[in-house]
Amino acid sequence: MRILTLPALLAGLIVLTACGTDNKTTSDPDREKASPQTTASEQTVETKNAEAKPSVEEQAPAGKLPDGVRPTAYRLDLTLDPRQDTFHGQVEIDIEVDKATDHIWMHGNNIDVADIKAIVPAQGDEKEKEVAAHYRQMLDSGVVRVDFAGGIPAGKITLHTRYSAPFDKNLAGLFKVEEKGDAYALAKSESIQARRFLPGFDEPGLKATYDISLTIPKGYKAISNGLETERVDAGNGMEKVTFAQTRPMPTYLLSLAVGPFDVVERPDIPANKYRKEPLPLRGFARKGRGKDMAYVLDKTPEMLRIFEEQLQRPYPFRKLDIIAAPQWPSGATELSAAITYREQRILVEGDEPAPGLRLALLGVHAHEIAHMWFGNLVTPPWWDDLWLKEGFATWGTPLALTIMEPDGGHDLNAAVRAISAMKLDSLASTRAIREPITDNNNIRNAYDAITYSKSLGVIHMVDEYFGADTFRPALGRYIEKFADGVADSPDFYKVIGDETESPQLTETFRTFVEQKGVPLLSLTMNCNTDGEASVIVQQQRYKPLGSPISETGQQWSIPFCMRTNTGVAQCEFLSDSQQEIAVSGGACPKWVMPNVNGSGYYRFNMDEKYWQALLGEFDNLNPTERLSLIDSAFAAFESGKLKPGTLLEVVRLSATSDKRQVVEAPLGYLAKYADHYIEDANAARWQAFLKEQYGKKAQDLADNTDSESKLLRSRLLGFLALEGKDKDTRKQLQQQAELFTGFNRERDPTALDSDLYESALTVAIQDSGKDFLDHLIKVRSELDDPLFESASANAMGRVIDPLQLDTIHQLALSDNMGAREAFGLIQNALIEPELQARNWQWLRDNFAEVVAKIPEQWRRNTPRFGANFCDQQYLKQVQLLFTQQQKLVPGYQRALAQTEEGINLCLALKQNGQALVSSLD
Repeated sequence: MRILTLPALLAGLIVLTACGTDNKTTSDPDREKASPQTTASEQTVETKNAEAKPSVEEQAPAGKLPDGVRPTAYRLDLTLDPRQDTFHGQVEIDIEVDKATDHIWMHGNNIDVADIKAIVPAQGDEKEKEVAAHYRQMLDSGVVRVDFAGGIPAGKITLHTRYSAPFDKNLAGLFKVEEKGDAYALAKSESIQARRFLPGFDEPGLKATYDISLTIPKGYKAISNGLETERVDAGNGMEKVTFAQTRPMPTYLLSLAVGPFDVVERPDIPANKYRKEPLPLRGFARKGRGKDMAYVLDKTPEMLRIFEEQLQRPYPFRKLDIIAAPQWPSGATELSAAITYREQRILVEGDEPAPGLRLALLGVHAHEIAHMWFGNLVTPPWWDDLWLKEGFATWGTPLALTIMEPDGGHDLNAAVRAISAMKLDSLASTRAIREPITDNNNIRNAYDAITYSKSLGVIHMVDEYFGADTFRPALGRYIEKFADGVADSPDFYKVIGDETESPQLTETFRTFVEQKGVPLLSLTMNCNTDGEASVIVQQQRYKPLGSPISETGQQWSIPFCMRTNTGVAQCEFLSDSQQEIAVSGGACPKWVMPNVNGSGYYRFNMDEKYWQALLGEFDNLNPTERLSLIDSAFAAFESGKLKPGTLLEVVRLSATSDKRQVVEAPLGYLAKYADHYIEDANAARWQAFLKEQYGKKAQDLADNTDSESKLLRSRLLGFLALEGKDKDTRKQLQQQAELFTGFNRERDPTALDSDLYESALTVAIQDSGKDFLDHLIKVRSELDDPLFESASANAMGRVIDPLQLDTIHQLALSDNMGAREAFGLIQNALIEPELQARNWQWLRDNFAEVVAKIPEQWRRNTPRFGANFCDQQYLKQVQLLFTQQQKLVPGYQRALAQTEEGINLCLALKQNGQALVSSLD
């Protein structure tokens, strides 16, 4: 199983600093104002391929809109027919304007405005008046200037806009997709995609109510954020659907979906102590797949109840719809009361999903339900505070799942996720959880492991150290205080600080949220002859070999807990660069565990003697402590401070664990070392080492029926086949893939579960001969299995036969492959060393076509196609490509910086990596 998966790669952003350098053109000053006679065609200035710059007035805002203009209500009336190429309609926006002005800034992207005007209500002796307006898109990111003939006064106005726009065909904004001959339209509004189908104020802090009506083909289903209140005949085979007014919400949570969906009605979720009314629950899936919604719908009532009880606040909306979108650019989006998922994340054939799918389904569903409070009810005012919604939803996920399934290992999964953020946070080019975002093109760069997983680790650390009884009630009061409104980090700090009366708690949040990097705690023992002992703890920023991180004396306020052989946990608050802690009991400790329960977001290092002593206690550590030890050991090795032999002992010990997460913890590192540091002369020794550690483990798990054992076995088989090159494992997976796909035999749909799709299909692509690729392409067109589609695309990217390259390259850019699947195929094509150079050259030659094919919100990540390189020549080529093609991928800078740094770090570790293999017995 390939460890550098797409989610991991995007997390390693999954996921850029300056904005793009698109050319700017000067607008015609004669068109600065629109007269009442301005024609519809004149009212829309197209700037699709270049940014426009006002020649007289202020420059268009690249990021946040100017203060002083706020929407309070939208009334949206659209005609949506997914069978067509365009949609049309009108919107009225009630707006508060603080000062009289002749123009306002708002948003709209690739929208054809036929008519726009402002209505100024009657004031005093003045009657209501209509003011002609002039609409112009000024920036490619969708920033619009609206000029008013004669100006508008301070106060309230209503902006009327009649418009049309194309359905997007690449999973952005209001897009259409076709599945099995049926057309569907869905709106992906987050982060700044609502402006593609709604001229308005597309910022998280500008919340307003929505009254929505949709005219749709008769018999089609329509979904939005409010309850459906009316459906009437509209003539010409159409009907009009009206929805109840929403609570105040930002544009990024707007839901619109139309198509021949299956609808699964469930009994209302009963009222409870916190929610006084029953809650309607429904599932939506494309035609024929409604039956596969049963599993996720079964889990929803209990999950919702747990969040209501833990937060002591009711679910905020009047209904809950769960939508399995035929295609969706991300895994899921928390659209208010209409949570929308990429269908392969939640559709389950049969009664029980494969263990990996089940775990992913529960995780993503809990995360999105948590958002109904964190983000939807209380919303950050701007994207620099994204962590207040994504971080808390990520933290809330294992919290809820552990209550649902106390023995499900969800706490360990959370620890793994927090630790994974440290890899990205170890880069000089990383970002702080909270840092300014001044350009629309950089917003999506905040959706990375720092926002999600580092926030999870920091929140968990605070919750553990200060206590759930202190922290969680304060969190509930934060939600209550800002319900239906917005709150930024200072708002959060103040409420939490006031409620807990703990300045140390808020200081921890500030130093971890507003600084980038991972703290490294270096421990030394101070044992004197008088029988007194202490531990000296020095903090600094962790940096690996080859890192450009400079020594700046960076410090954090760190909740620190250690345990020694006395068995007593000692906790201190570290706020100085160096602090001394007296050891409980006085005697010099035999060993020290510097991260009790593994709850601290930091790494540690010690003298070799104490590493060896701690490894001697490995079996007595709890699982989260083992995970912390493994991460700190690999980090110490990659900074040149741990001997290769000691690291190999860590690998051996982890492989003996009875916890899946502990066994898996080294696999990503080992895969990296196998890719870049194993020379032909040492390949057999390395493969034998991997088989020794994991082969028998996989074999012993064969008869286990619990989900964790089955999932671990699947992952070990994939690892042994693809990274360990184990012939027996490859043969086993090859046979299973051939049986499952019916290659030269009758198809057996039970031969392979979804957890093994990608690794088994990859082996078959490489080992089953040239005819298997053609067969797999045919099977993809016949099976209605979204998970198989994705896994098979990734597998096809791993071809090692040069004669098959034209086939996969053509397929990647064809209409027969979805945008997400194309990204996965191309990414995987740059992994296999045999054809890496040829695939890289093809990407360079066809870069514009590739960019046009992949999901728009992923284009900024195209530099990560080079993330598997470990060569200076490739580094230069990556840099050259994005110097030449930067206009095609706005917001690419952070991904490029992290890819450059990753390649340099890989090169810097080469000598140590080779020494690791050489140290094998």
